[in-house]
Amino acid sequence: MKKLSIIIPIYNVEKYIRPCLESIFQQDMEESDFEVILVNDGTKDNSMERISDIIKAHQNIITINQKNKGLSIARNNGIKKASGEYILFVDSDDLLMSLHLKRLVHEAISSKADMVIADYTKMTDEEIDLPQNSSTIDSNYETKESTGKELFLKELDPDQCYVWRTLYRTAFLKENGIIFIPKICYEDVPFTHECYLKAGKCIRASYPFYIYRIGHPSITSGVTIKKGMDYCIAIARTWELIYLRDLSRIIIKKIKDDVFVSISALIYILVHEERITHKDRAMIIRYLQQVCPDLHFSHGLKQSIFNFIYHYVPMTYLRIRRWLVKMNKS
Repeated sequence: MKKLSIIIPIYNVEKYIRPCLESIFQQDMEESDFEVILVNDGTKDNSMERISDIIKAHQNIITINQKNKGLSIARNNGIKKASGEYILFVDSDDLLMSLHLKRLVHEAISSKADMVIADYTKMTDEEIDLPQNSSTIDSNYETKESTGKELFLKELDPDQCYVWRTLYRTAFLKENGIIFIPKICYEDVPFTHECYLKAGKCIRASYPFYIYRIGHPSITSGVTIKKGMDYCIAIARTWELIYLRDLSRIIIKKIKDDVFVSISALIYILVHEERITHKDRAMIIRYLQQVCPDLHFSHGLKQSIFNFIYHYVPMTYLRIRRWLVKMNKS
């Protein structure tokens, strides 16, 4: 068995995919220890042509070609194919820091942890293109062992459910049936919450190894009715986690608080997005009420007020918020 499977979905990223793949082969790992699973999600540009020479040059690259089915299915198909003891998801517009991966993989293998969560740094295109090696970034290495639930309470930010900062034990994902919800955006939110809540031993490594490229359009940029409804599904699936067995009251409270953060973000988007109509907003709210009928909040005055508004006068509330936004712009 290989130590690591690196899964990279590819769709219309010809500008970024080559440096992404090159960064993986700038690690301090033997190629026999890892595999790279490229999932060509029916890309319509020259992404695959841009890396064809790299694919030919390395025996540990596996390519999956599929019709465009979205990021979730691409990742799920990568999981099915993975033969490594651990899985790392890498977004095709990001990079790994040079010579930073081996230490994390060693930590995972030696500890048999379900998850190893590490740090990352954000960079713009210009910063990435500077003539400097990413290994010069401060990389003090400290680790702390805990359970998934302990980490969930201490540091999972519902606004930063990034799956690419974590090594996942492959057997942990498969034995628990943890997959990405097919054909939706915002799939990282329920996936990350479920992993933290079901994980046993976890290692938190204060060690940056991943470069998150910022300042360019992403798959979730821009709002459509489809994306609004996808967000509703992500919210509903996260809410369902409160019914998992053996959860303490404080964990259930945090799940609800996290969902409140997500629904607040959805409301903000609906209020400020100019490209969707009031009819569209009403459709999205009704859809959320349909897919998550037991959604309710009661932690504090703010949540209680919002809970009443959401269940009884949501569209009046959106109209008032929209009016206030227009007044501030005028």
